[in-house]
Amino acid sequence: MKNFNLIIAGYGGQGIITAAEIVSSAALKSGLDAKEAELHGLAQRGGSLDCHIRFGKKIYSPVVTRGCADLIIAFDALEALRACYWANKKTTVLANSKAFRSGMKLSEIYAKIRKIAKLQIVDADSIVDKLTGDITAVNVFMVACAIRKKLIPLKKESAWKAIQDKINPRFLEQTKNVFDSAFKK
Repeated sequence: MKNFNLIIAGYGGQGIITAAEIVSSAALKSGLDAKEAELHGLAQRGGSLDCHIRFGKKIYSPVVTRGCADLIIAFDALEALRACYWANKKTTVLANSKAFRSGMKLSEIYAKIRKIAKLQIVDADSIVDKLTGDITAVNVFMVACAIRKKLIPLKKESAWKAIQDKINPRFLEQTKNVFDSAFKK
């Protein structure tokens, strides 16, 4: 397999780092080499956060080179646009259908992303909120959605094992419900 370059983007507190750790762990469980890096400034105060995950036969650096992302998973549409710094025409952007802090209309954000990369939109917040009553597990839903759509070359089983290792056992039943629902949509 060729090396896979993934960016997970959003704001601090959205579970970006947890999602990156789940993907990295799933890649390792699949027998691949994986590296990840976090690029954040004020993420602890709700600022922007990008995680780079690279996996494949042998990975030497965790950082995705500009214009070389295979996939961008964004928990916010505006952050999806910002993360397009790492995109090219072959990159797929899987974006949550909300823009938390934007003076732009969603349609404008989507149009700008489509000029740079391929865009797929998921109403993750609404789906997860209907399932659980809050949006805490949007990170798990977005990763599972990317696997279901074959945007990430990982298996569902490897991802679930990684989630079981990462998520507090008190929340595993609810998380399993969210994870499985991503494969039904």
